Amino acid sequence: MGAHKLLFSELKLWTSGRGGWIARLHKGIGACGKASLSSCSPKVCIVGSGPAGFYTAQHLIKARQDVEVDIYERLPVPFGLVRFGVAPDHPEVKNVINTFTQTAKHSRCSFYGNVNVGKNVSITELQQAYHAVVLSYGAEGNRSMGVPGEDLAGVYSAKDFVGWYNGLPSCRELSPDLSCETAVILGQGNVALDVARILLSPIDILKKTDITQPALEALAESQVRRVLIVGRRGPIQIACTIKELREMVNLPDTRPDMVAADFDAVKEALKDLPRPRKRLTELMLKTALEVPGEKEQERRSKASRTWGFRFFRSPVEVLAEPSHSRIAGIRLAINKLEGSGEGAHAVLTGEVEDVSCGLVVSSIGYKSLPIDPSVPFDSRKAIVPNTMGRVKQAAGLYCSGWLKTGPTGVIATTMNNSFDTARSLVEDMDSGTLDVSAAKPGSQSISALLEKRGVKPVTFSDWEKIDNVEMKKGESSGKPREKLLTVEEMLHVAWT
Repeated sequence: MGAHKLLFSELKLWTSGRGGWIARLHKGIGACGKASLSSCSPKVCIVGSGPAGFYTAQHLIKARQDVEVDIYERLPVPFGLVRFGVAPDHPEVKNVINTFTQTAKHSRCSFYGNVNVGKNVSITELQQAYHAVVLSYGAEGNRSMGVPGEDLAGVYSAKDFVGWYNGLPSCRELSPDLSCETAVILGQGNVALDVARILLSPIDILKKTDITQPALEALAESQVRRVLIVGRRGPIQIACTIKELREMVNLPDTRPDMVAADFDAVKEALKDLPRPRKRLTELMLKTALEVPGEKEQERRSKASRTWGFRFFRSPVEVLAEPSHSRIAGIRLAINKLEGSGEGAHAVLTGEVEDVSCGLVVSSIGYKSLPIDPSVPFDSRKAIVPNTMGRVKQAAGLYCSGWLKTGPTGVIATTMNNSFDTARSLVEDMDSGTLDVSAAKPGSQSISALLEKRGVKPVTFSDWEKIDNVEMKKGESSGKPREKLLTVEEMLHVAWT
């Protein structure tokens, strides 16, 4: 039986018995659990269980007392970049998992992990089963540097490097070579600083986090002693936040190594900067140029590792060793700025400089990938074209998170962007723009399709088994958790 026929037969089966249910509801008896169906309950499906997916679900459930939300996730485990992106030494940022767990356990919300939308089930099939489909699957691609040598051994994307130390199953085999002294990170956002901090952090700090055991062992043996964090523009345009910069400044056993000339004319520009940017720039100036006090001087003199920003530099080529098998360094173009403030852009001067290094991590941004040929996709901007989360020329299809805006901001930014999408969806339901009067089968028909295709979803209570096993494993070594590193291990625990 084809997918359309299967859906139709299920719909007939289900609708034939719904009259009695509605009659009972009118009599005030119908206390409905998750499995119950109602022609008047709008069914929304969310693709992706990271912050965007969960915040969209949270707002929908609060905004309408009748909406039922199903969240589909490719991996057996929820929470997306909160689990696989947030740095291991930032446990406080991961506290949002508590809120997401409350949402997942709500009577009108269900989680289906281990379901690869676009492969196990199509967007068209989801649209037939649900009144609305929200795409919240994030940005799993890497922006390419587009320079010769970027495919050499020793060059990694920040997304993969972060995935490696955070236990993303697809990055388990990365095994970066940390036998060199100097590492260069391209990009100066928070992710770049996370990578720098993890490379330089004392092992005693990392071993109390949920960093993976293989990463911990590799970092314990690491020979990296110097990390340069390279950006194409100047100190005033740096993309990180003050929290991340302060953590670098205070990182034990490290000292800053800056180029004083990079800060020429920065002091004069301070007075015109907005307050958050001004505070960030002042801390940078102080770190780079001021003579430290006696205590700080002593701390720096004992440091065995260094880090520093290098401004006005863009990668031109990754340089290979004579054998051409791995990297020996990176060639950087020297830039000058045209314009001022946030709007300033980097212009090549024609000069270059070579930096010797054995590790390059490219942290120049994540990018979203298309999920299904039926979904509009702007490959230049790497987003789904939308207006306030409504996918253009696709009624009943919405998007939230990085897929909607591109990979910008912190978790709070994604929260607001996802709430906005949920508001658009609720407005469309309330106004009748989105027709929710016709009955839709929701997860019932999708579960049947998945079963037919040999796909077994992981429920939220299955995830809780994985969660418990990880926390128990962590407890024995003084860590908050020891993550399971393969999908096979996760499924084994979930289903036993």
